[in-house]
Order: sequence, then C-alpha cells, then structure tokens
Amino acid sequence: MAQGSGDQKSGDSKSDDAAGNTGDIPRIRVGINEVNVVFTVTDKRGKRVTGLKQEDFHIVDDSKPAVEIRSFHAETNLPLQVALLIDASNSVRDRFKFEQESAIEFLNQTVRKSYDNAMVVGFDATPEVTQDFTDNTEALAHGVRELRPGGGTALYDALYYACRDKLLKQGHAGAMRRAIILLSDGEDNLSHVTREEAIEMAQRAEAIVFTISTNVSGTKGAGDKVMERIADATGGRAFFPFQIRDVANAFAEIQEELRSQYAVSYKPADFKADGHFRTIEIVASDRKNFRVRARRGYYAPAQ
Repeated sequence: MAQGSGDQKSGDSKSDDAAGNTGDIPRIRVGINEVNVVFTVTDKRGKRVTGLKQEDFHIVDDSKPAVEIRSFHAETNLPLQVALLIDASNSVRDRFKFEQESAIEFLNQTVRKSYDNAMVVGFDATPEVTQDFTDNTEALAHGVRELRPGGGTALYDALYYACRDKLLKQGHAGAMRRAIILLSDGEDNLSHVTREEAIEMAQRAEAIVFTISTNVSGTKGAGDKVMERIADATGGRAFFPFQIRDVANAFAEIQEELRSQYAVSYKPADFKADGHFRTIEIVASDRKNFRVRARRGYYAPAQ
C-alpha cells in the first residue's frame, strides 16, 4: 500500500452500481512513498514457513530493488478486514448449508473483538450485503444464514463491488490486512465487468483473495481456472474441496495462513505517483527451498 494521509471519495455504494461506474474509484493521496505488502512463505511441500528474518528476502519493485526497508514483521498480528463473498446462485445449491456452517465457524475463529472486522456479501445476479463490517460474530453468523440460493451468477461484479464500494471506503487507522474469502464455482454468466477488471479492483483495494471452489464434479472446470487466476493475481490461494469435509479444512487452512503471514513496508526506487501499475516481486534468499506468495503488484496513486 502506498501510505499517506488522504481523503477517500465517497460515492453511491449500492450494489446495482457495482459494474457501471468506474470513475468513482477512491484513491489515497500519497504523503510518503511507502509500500506495504503482506506475504506468505512455503517450503517445497507447500508447508508454511515462519520465523524468517528481513535479511532472508529481496524485494524488487518495478524491476528495481527497494531502496529501503522501513519495517518487517514475521507472523504479523495486524488487524484484519475480511470480506466473505458467498455465491448464492442456483449453480451451488448442493452443499450450500454445509458451506454456510463452515463459513460461520471460520468467522468465529478468525474475527477478534475490537480488533478485526468482517462483512458478508451474498451474490447471484447482484451482490447483497447481509451483514456490513462488524466485529460481532453473532451478527456475522446471522448474515451468513440469511443467504438463500437462487438466480444467475455475477461473480466479477460481486468482487468488484466488495472492493470498490466496501473495502476501499472502509476507513482504518494505521496498517492493516485485507482478505477476501470467495466461495463460488467460478462460473460467471451475468457480470457487467470482466474478470480482469474485478482483479484490478482487488489489487487497488490491496486485498488478498482466497478462493474456495464449490465445484463438486471431481474434475477441474473453466470456473476453477478463474478461481485460480483471481487468487494468484492477489497473492491468495485457491482451494478445491471435492469432498464436503474438505470445505471446513479449506477454511481452517486460510485461518492458519492469516496467522502466519509476514508484513513488510519499503520505499521503492524511482517512485512516481502516476496511477500506473507497478510490479512487486519478493524473493527468498534460499529460493531453492522457499517460495513467497504475495500480490503481483499495486497501482501507484495519481497526483
């Protein structure tokens, strides 16, 4: 995140405006050229690695090494903003009840009172907020249980809306982490925005997207590739729980990952506030054994 003080433009946050108006994107005005990145490290087997130090990593911003590391934290305890996006279209009806209960358990275990907050968005043809940001896990559970399956699927619109109209407009003091948990089969048949536009908005919101596929066919389909693309572009991870019990395991894995992330803030070389996309690459010094998963980049604020 390019850090600094600034006013975020307020606008109509109705879900039916999720797709049409791209001119109302909140921007943060930069005071200090500082970028914040949250990332995860795994070994060759995919097991999370904790306890590494700042000197175990190299950071490259827009093809140039970062000029200064401002802060580094292992197993970061930064506050969380979580958006739970649940596909409530007809296509995911089969295990809907079980997925709801797994989501509620995840929220109960993850959201810390007076520290984190979360929201619940259901979507079919349009996104609907059944519980806005709160640290009240009972209210969040009620929001999840309010969801009823039916209708078509506008997945990209829902992701775009959650990022632009909710996460980007949710004020916070100091550094924090943003995560989106997206439950869907990845099949979109109604969105006004494209997959890449939805991904771009997630990158602007600096949200890590974890995807959980609801495809029960036993084979990966086109929708699963969509879910992989969204997770990969934002530094998240895609889960494919073919068995019902694996849904709860996926949520447990995400919860564990959120507790074992690293956070770094750095000053990039040749930073320009020109609104352009800048790539981020974090590489472990021991790249043979360690893999770093982080978002692919960020949008520099425009002057």
